[in-house]
Amino acid sequence: KLDGGIDHVLVDEAQDTNPEQWSVILALIEEFSSGETARGDERTVFVVGDEKQSIFSFQRADPREFARAHARIAERHEAAGRAFETIPLDTSFRSVSAVLAAVDGVFARPEAREGVTAEPTVHHVSPRRARDGGLVELWPLLKVPEDAPEPAWEPPTEQRGPTSAAARLAERVAETVRDWIEKGTILPSQGRPIRADDVMILVRTRSRFFLEIARCLKKLGVAVAGADRMILTDQLAVMDLLALGRFLLLPDDDLSLAEVLKGPLIGFDDDRLFAIAQARTGSLWSALAAAARGEPAVEAARLWLADLLALADQVPPVELFAGLLARPCPADPVSGRRAIARRLGPEAEEPLDAFLDQALAFGRRLPPSLQRFLDWIDAGGVEVKRLQEPRGGAVRIMTVHGSKGLQAPIVIMPDMTGKPQPPARGGDRILWPDGGLAVPLWAPRAEDAPAAYIAARDRRAERLAAEYRRLLYVALTRAQDRLYLCGHLGKRERAADCWHALCEAGLRDVAGVEAVAIAGFDEPGLRLETRQDRDPGPEPPADAVALHDRPAWLGAPAPPEPLPYRPLTPSRPAEPDPPARSPLEAEDGARFRRGALIHTLLQHLPGLSPETRPGAAAAWIARHDLAEAEREEIVATTLAVLDAPDHAALFGPGSRAEVPVTGIIGDRVLAGQIDRLLVTPETVTILDFKTNRPPPVTEAAVGSAYLAQMAAYRAALRAIYPDRGVRCLLLWTEGPRLMSLSDELLDRHAPGMMAKS
Repeated sequence: KLDGGIDHVLVDEAQDTNPEQWSVILALIEEFSSGETARGDERTVFVVGDEKQSIFSFQRADPREFARAHARIAERHEAAGRAFETIPLDTSFRSVSAVLAAVDGVFARPEAREGVTAEPTVHHVSPRRARDGGLVELWPLLKVPEDAPEPAWEPPTEQRGPTSAAARLAERVAETVRDWIEKGTILPSQGRPIRADDVMILVRTRSRFFLEIARCLKKLGVAVAGADRMILTDQLAVMDLLALGRFLLLPDDDLSLAEVLKGPLIGFDDDRLFAIAQARTGSLWSALAAAARGEPAVEAARLWLADLLALADQVPPVELFAGLLARPCPADPVSGRRAIARRLGPEAEEPLDAFLDQALAFGRRLPPSLQRFLDWIDAGGVEVKRLQEPRGGAVRIMTVHGSKGLQAPIVIMPDMTGKPQPPARGGDRILWPDGGLAVPLWAPRAEDAPAAYIAARDRRAERLAAEYRRLLYVALTRAQDRLYLCGHLGKRERAADCWHALCEAGLRDVAGVEAVAIAGFDEPGLRLETRQDRDPGPEPPADAVALHDRPAWLGAPAPPEPLPYRPLTPSRPAEPDPPARSPLEAEDGARFRRGALIHTLLQHLPGLSPETRPGAAAAWIARHDLAEAEREEIVATTLAVLDAPDHAALFGPGSRAEVPVTGIIGDRVLAGQIDRLLVTPETVTILDFKTNRPPPVTEAAVGSAYLAQMAAYRAALRAIYPDRGVRCLLLWTEGPRLMSLSDELLDRHAPGMMAKS
């Protein structure tokens, strides 16, 4: 609200709005339309949406609701005599002309357009991209090979290549991406070689085929960003940590210990694990301890696990797992995290971070218990959504749903023969009719289904098919420069209305499409290519990290943490004091109290004029429960110190009382307070009050604690004032008598290193 009114309403991504959300939006617009504007201008309603991209039916988004809301808002504008415009979103600032021509060709056909758009799509390329080259390729379908029958038995060590069509296609896609990167294939619109993060691979579902593509890419050394969504407990890195946690709870759990020993944190191979475990008579943990004698690698693993066992009951789960990932482990001298990343690849970093986040969240909700945490995370099935922005130099593999709003220079669609499936078993037999009463329909058997049930089932199939085609539209329009369409078949033939069939029929109608041989295929494919018609400019500089040499510390173990500085309080000697009676006892208590009172008076009285000092001192000391003689003696002693001619400069203008001083002396932190400090252009004078009775006669008789205190103050002041001399004085209030301490004497009690201010 602006000044009591609303001027403009914006509804973004309206095509993904479900009926309940639309009812709220329309009610707000109704209320908004009936009030006054903030500035007296006409109000506007601006709704952004493209019903061709409504693909979230599982969130109850329905493009029909978008059409109904459109009609209702248009009707209200017309009734009010206001202008209402429908502006088509037909200019693409993302894709080149080849990609847009392919999209228009596919959706020009009625069988592809049904449920997507009423009229054939006509996209216009933006001027910025009009002269950029592009490519669209449709590959022939890969089919199940007619290989010779498999042998009845073969050694389990024999490696066999992929036999299914899906595995062969995944391998072909991975090889193509690998070849682009290794051969330096140029991306014409940007004038540079293709990088891994230029490639986005889109599939319909996160199936085994999804995982097979990622496996093939990793096998060929191509970086993969990982799935756009992941179940935390399904990640190998997390499985290794969970196995370690189960062993820490129960050291006799042989299976979990074997998983840990073979995992990336320890890294034993099969032969070493077999040698330890095969002939054991007890638990694997006891066998490991026995095998550690004379085996440095086994002993290192045993000691590391023993340290973790000692910690498991003492620290919360988040500290336990964060610590073992940050510290060296048997497989890596730097950290457990690096050992896991080296074995599983950099994509293991994100599951590890998500696992630690869950451990931290658990500690905030429940008491820290390793047993309860493992049970909590196993039962939770935590799903993590990953950000799939083009960064990190890795291929992105995701579903079409996850790709909405994203783009990539190269899009590969290898999953174009699958068909939409009804909801999971149970949900596919209960249907809700459109309109009328909200009464569920259910048929125990298909042959017993009534007409209303059959009609509802057919309408659901039509809606699924329409969204299936809208998914195709979203997937095709993610490509900026290049688009590759491919698929595989099992034993069944290709469906006439699958994505691959729709794209093949549409591309054959597009001018400029030609049949070409595709490397690795026996049958020809289709290709639409436009040439680059502008100079892309110089190649942008490499990533900033690559401009510099790899620093030596990046792969080295972290140095040990420096020990914290030991505090140095000069008024408290480092060596222990000799045994003494408690200050609360009568004699010592009185002595300490007398010294504290004299110190307080010496701190505050110098700020008063000499004639007012006796009265102020007497008034203040009268507040304390002392005998009259004691009060008079304390006041007299203090005034004698202040009135002595030799002390005048120390208590005069420019001097300061109770000056705090801090610094670093050697490996000690100095934290002290100087009773009196006088700084002149030539000299710094440190004055410390001592109330001992009787005081020492010579500086040689001064206690070593006092000398160490003054030596520490001197070292700190020399660092602060390196261009001035530093003089140290002790003022014995008994007398009073001023004693200067020589540098030779203080040198014998100095901390031993130059100070840092």
